[in-house]
Amino acid sequence: MPDYGHDLLFSANIVPYAQDPGTVVAHAQLAERAGLDLVTFQDHPYQPALLDTWTLLGYVAAATETIRLAGNVHPLPLRPPAMLAQAAASLDLLSGGRFELGLGTGGYWDAIAAMGAPRLTPGDAVAALEEGIQIIRAAWDTDAPGGIHFHGVHHRVEGTPRGPRPAHDIGIWLGAYKPRMLRLTGRLADGWLPSLPHLRTTAKIAEGNAVIDEAAAEAGRAPGDIRRLLNLGEELPPAQLAELALEHGISVFTLMTGDPAQIQRFAAETAPAVRELVAAARRTAPTATMEGSPGGRAPRAAQPSASPQPPPEAEPSLGFTPTPDDGVRLSDVRVWDESTRPTAPRPGSARRYTPREQANGRHLIDVHDHLRAELAQLRDLIGQVAAGALDADAARSHINTMTMRQNNWTLGAYCESYCRLLTMHHSAEDAAVFPHLRRVEPALAPVLDRLKEEHQAIHKILERIDRALVAFVGDPAGRLGELRAVVDLLTDSLLSHLSYEERELVEPLARHGI
Repeated sequence: MPDYGHDLLFSANIVPYAQDPGTVVAHAQLAERAGLDLVTFQDHPYQPALLDTWTLLGYVAAATETIRLAGNVHPLPLRPPAMLAQAAASLDLLSGGRFELGLGTGGYWDAIAAMGAPRLTPGDAVAALEEGIQIIRAAWDTDAPGGIHFHGVHHRVEGTPRGPRPAHDIGIWLGAYKPRMLRLTGRLADGWLPSLPHLRTTAKIAEGNAVIDEAAAEAGRAPGDIRRLLNLGEELPPAQLAELALEHGISVFTLMTGDPAQIQRFAAETAPAVRELVAAARRTAPTATMEGSPGGRAPRAAQPSASPQPPPEAEPSLGFTPTPDDGVRLSDVRVWDESTRPTAPRPGSARRYTPREQANGRHLIDVHDHLRAELAQLRDLIGQVAAGALDADAARSHINTMTMRQNNWTLGAYCESYCRLLTMHHSAEDAAVFPHLRRVEPALAPVLDRLKEEHQAIHKILERIDRALVAFVGDPAGRLGELRAVVDLLTDSLLSHLSYEERELVEPLARHGI
């Protein structure tokens, strides 16, 4: 499935426990301070152990300033659409345009009926939701003449005035799983909001996307009009979330959690890593234009010009050189024998590369250059601390200018951040790039096997750095030498590995893409 091109958003879904309301609000405020984009709360009015979600949303809106808010999701049978439209618009106005509307048919019919709402069949519940969406949109359309007149099977509105108009175009996100709800999402909704634990497999995401896209096209809409969201039952690696974004179009990742450490980690580590992976992939993907609100609601594929242009003229070479190994080694330890590295066959010298192919190959070097630059900064910082040229305050100021920052501005925290980024990069290669190259060019198999072995060896060095960091924190003066030695080993091994990888893979990546 395609990448629909939406901007990526990261969110926390917090259980609104009634016995500890202060903690619920505090977690929402923490999500905002940590840098998350959205906070959501489930809505089960029939559950007395939970706070009323609409009351909570208003309270949290007043206790925060920037983070977006949504229910996840509101059961329409217990929220009459005309009243829901007014409540949503009012909250959006009061929060400065920070509210989005998540809706569902209501899945717990015994509990819903116990509160006095009519029990509906699954088909009737979908039909009632479709009617409700039409009433809600009509209420927000204050430019239309007269009041709202709607005579449906499940909902009737007899001339109620329109308004108020929301502060921004509120997105209507549907919690949908079955074909009829998915088709409704494609026809009328702004977002699809399933939960991964309920879907069980990512294959279900692809199936749902196909139904939504077909329904959108039949309704005269672009598939990109519908944002794809996903509730996560647990933390997933950045590489896996990036794959969900690029292969299945997911652009809002919501972690269901009440753990402050998870909230902070999701914001400070996972979100930037996923954004970096997706941005890098998008730089070499076909261009698209973004239409609609700043939230990226309606990306559309670039349209062909009236007179198709000829393909770009091919260039006679790659146009750049993979980074060579300078042969310098800082450590006497060797973690592999470089003389046993296999080499893949090369195409003939007459091979010509288009600018697009050149960009494909150059991308790997760009990623590696970022790792090299950050490694150099890490080494420099350790050297200054060892020489006494940098005290704690100065080190904090220096790290604050780096791209990989942590809330705890310490040497150890920065080292840990770098190690996590490197591990994430290698995981992405092992999980996605290498299998792709293995399929399209089987002759690369010995090289890919060797590169994967080297990834594992580098991972072991990262584990040694982690142990050295623990010792360094407890005894900075006595353990600095140990930390420097293992960072030297990482430097030798990593720079050698990056050069070998570029030498063997840049050209195949140019031909086959990432």
